[in-house]
Amino acid sequence: MERMGMCIRLKADQVDEYKRLHAAVWPQVLARIQECGIRNYTIFLREPENLLFGYWEYHGKDFATDAAHMAADPTTQAWWRLCEPCQEPLATRKSGDWWAEMEEVFHSD
Repeated sequence: MERMGMCIRLKADQVDEYKRLHAAVWPQVLARIQECGIRNYTIFLREPENLLFGYWEYHGKDFATDAAHMAADPTTQAWWRLCEPCQEPLATRKSGDWWAEMEEVFHSD
């Protein structure tokens, strides 16, 4: 199992919409997340800065392949089209990324 984290900014005028969307995530999207080896997926919001922090545990063998499988799914793509207008990617993210990946620097069970 690999713990993974990422962050992105939420547009100030889209906070309520983002919360509304995530109060009722589509079952097909949740199923695809599970199918791709992601467990314990959580998104935190820090207001008033409007920073989102996503955390999950990856239980697969090849995250790049599983992430590509998720990205190719039409239902997931439709979900992302609803969520992405709410988000403002960080300028410091890696080229080609939407959310900025984070380095794990500490963990305790």
